[in-house]
Amino acid sequence: MKKRAIIFVIDACGVGSIPDYKEFDESHYAHTLKNTCKYAYENMGGIKLPNLQKLGIANIDELPGIKALEKPIASWGKMNELNKAKDTITGHWEMVGIKANRPFPYYPNGFPQEIIDRFVAETNCAGVLCNSTASGTTVINEFGDEHKATKKPIIYTSADSVMQIACDVDVIELETLYQWCEIAREIMRQEHEVARIIARPFKLNEYYNPEGTKAADMKYVRIGDKRHDYSVLPHGKSVLETVVENGGEVLGLGKIEDIFAGVGISKNIHTKNNLDGLEKLYEVLKDKNKNHNQVIFINLVETDSNYGHRRDPEGFAKALEEIDAYLPKILAELNEDDIFMISADHGCDPTAEGSDHTREHVPIIFYNANLPAQDLGVRNSFADIGETILKWFELTDNAIEIKAESLFA
Repeated sequence: MKKRAIIFVIDACGVGSIPDYKEFDESHYAHTLKNTCKYAYENMGGIKLPNLQKLGIANIDELPGIKALEKPIASWGKMNELNKAKDTITGHWEMVGIKANRPFPYYPNGFPQEIIDRFVAETNCAGVLCNSTASGTTVINEFGDEHKATKKPIIYTSADSVMQIACDVDVIELETLYQWCEIAREIMRQEHEVARIIARPFKLNEYYNPEGTKAADMKYVRIGDKRHDYSVLPHGKSVLETVVENGGEVLGLGKIEDIFAGVGISKNIHTKNNLDGLEKLYEVLKDKNKNHNQVIFINLVETDSNYGHRRDPEGFAKALEEIDAYLPKILAELNEDDIFMISADHGCDPTAEGSDHTREHVPIIFYNANLPAQDLGVRNSFADIGETILKWFELTDNAIEIKAESLFA
């Protein structure tokens, strides 16, 4: 068997504001992980993360209710973001050595009328609903009934540079939604070139109960595995491409293929939710009959989309516990030919004001069965992940723009 490198992204799990956070319209220091743990400690009887604790998560920073260990089994630290952003695309790009060469536009007041008029004209849709910043799970319930009556797509944006288009699949066919997104992608070019156009299909919640709580109180729910992102092409070459060029394979799980517009991705497995992603990762790791090097890149999105943006620290805590509980199965499938790196793409503090991402450092946990655990400190860039992969596979590539340092000597 050849070597493997696993990048395990817990979406939005930041570990403290980067010093320039006020430049991103943030007035207060954020710390997604600490504040989530603090909320759980004060309101839920604590948070149970024994496996992340063994890996050194509480050695990165003080976490209420979780003790730092004298000898974690993995190396630990945090990483600074070089890209001047706090979004999904730039976070993932930087992990594999891509520097964003221009800022993506954001639309906190909704999209310009000329953009909306052109979209309506080119799609021949009945008009649009919302056209504002919104939480995706909230907006479909706010406008779902009107959408059903009018067949107008729900268009909204967020803290990311993104246009999201939501339709009920029983009202607008899925393929039509995808076609509308492709049209929007071509409209949103040049000065309006947002990082992503996202198709957000949804449906009536079969468990809907107006008197219920949590999931049952939502009349409409998103269909996670039918989401599709139409991303800009990466602004530079990535470590993923280098791996493929040298006979390796890059396997994405979740939204990884969409984030990189397919560039450098050999194969992608779409996932319905975090648990589905964890189960599919486990099945992939069980297959050790590989005659080539392999990068496995997974994003677990629910911490961000379902709980960070909705400012739900209880949900965020429970999502972390779900991930933690699955880790022993994953770790059991790793051997000395595998490196396992846990990180995040940005922050989204569920206790912060508003609903935006937060400009934070991200954690880095680095595990290999034979390499000693150590304090990795504060790294200069997320790109240390990519440099670590190159070193692990004994590769070099001068075309990678961000020069970084490996996590192991």
